[in-house]
Order: sequence, then C-alpha cells, then structure tokens
Amino acid sequence: MKTSLSVLILLLAISPAVLSQQEPQHKLVEFHMALLKHGPKWTAADNPETTRLHEEHVKYVMSLIDSGKAVIAGPFTQGGDIAGVFVFRAKSAAEAKEWVDADPTVAAGIYVAEMHPWWSEDIFRKRAEPMKLVPTYLAFLTRGDKWTPEKTPATEAIQKGHMDNINRLAQMKKLVAAGPFGDEGQLRGIFVFRVASLEEAKTLTATDPAVQAGRLAVDIHQWMVPDGILP
Repeated sequence: MKTSLSVLILLLAISPAVLSQQEPQHKLVEFHMALLKHGPKWTAADNPETTRLHEEHVKYVMSLIDSGKAVIAGPFTQGGDIAGVFVFRAKSAAEAKEWVDADPTVAAGIYVAEMHPWWSEDIFRKRAEPMKLVPTYLAFLTRGDKWTPEKTPATEAIQKGHMDNINRLAQMKKLVAAGPFGDEGQLRGIFVFRVASLEEAKTLTATDPAVQAGRLAVDIHQWMVPDGILP
C-alpha cells in the first residue's frame, strides 16, 4: 500500500468542496458506495423464491464487476442491518443508484441501498480466475462521542497520532484500503484490513489515537470480496 494512504484519512475532516480541489494532488477518485440494508420485503426464510433472487443477485453483482461498473462488492457475514457493500465507478450518484436499483433483490424490496460518495486512490484490480470470495474486514469510522470539528492543539496532536498509526498499519501490510466519505455525515471513512480474524481487526483499530480519544468510533464487519481485486 502507498504511504499516501495517510493523506486519505487526513481528509476525513475536510469538506467535500475542499476535497474535490485536492483530488488531482493526491490522485483521489470519487467512487459511489452503496450500503445494502434490509428492505421492507426482507426475510430470513429460505424458500424457492429467495433462492432464485439470491442466484440472480450474485449473477448481477458479477456482471457489474466484470463490466467495470462496480470496482468491488461483497456481503457481510455476521448478520445485522447492513448485508453488504457495493463500490461503483460511476459518472454521478444518480447513475450509481440506477445500477444498484436494478439489482433483483433491491427491485424486489429485499434490500434498499444507502448511497454515499467515497474517495479513494484507484487501487482496484480485476478479479482473479476462477472466482472465489476471500475474507477482509471493513471498519466504518464514524463520529465518536468526543467528535468536534474545531481544531485545537489537542485535536491536532490526536490527528497526527492517527496518521502515524495509519502509516504503521499500512507498512505492516495489514491495512490494504482506506478513504473518506464526502458527504460530511456520521460516517467519516473506512479501513479495510487483510488480517486473520475479526478480533485482530478490532485490536488494530483500537491502537488508533482518534479511536482511543473518542473522536472516532468503529464498526467492523467481515467483508467477503472477490479474490484479486484488492492489492
């Protein structure tokens, strides 16, 4: 991973307007992330209809990846409200939303999509053949109880420690992708870890000074993604 990953996380506290101005300097690309959440027709029942929809969903997801519309996608494995994540290379949020709404499970009301602009270096590769899913761990960074937009000597020191820790994790080859959201909401950014377990991912995020100080909180999920896409 490039050490410029630290620059991406520094931008967690920058407005989308400033972020877009800095894109060329830091080689950032605006992607569109869809969080698939349980919809009004969600059911845990296993029957011929849900099986059919799941099979159509998998085929559709693979078509998005193979066409380049989606750079990565995959399910979460632990249950919960978020079932999985798409990341789209789209011209606009509306185009990305159109693609995810065409998913058979979204069209059927099994899932609904929560959309967010997301910035990252374009690290994504073609999937490996034969296709197989491999585990990664996606951590959502959210505003913590001690979050504040004001800059003070204390928050600047926390931010420096935050960046130093990111560089350390990247150099350890544990942190393989990261980047900020661009809509200034509760979600601030993500980490993607390639580690042996959820417990290890939690241990690594707990070393972050911004997490320790309560400025950021973390929600971690096992994320199954096609092999070969992430570096």
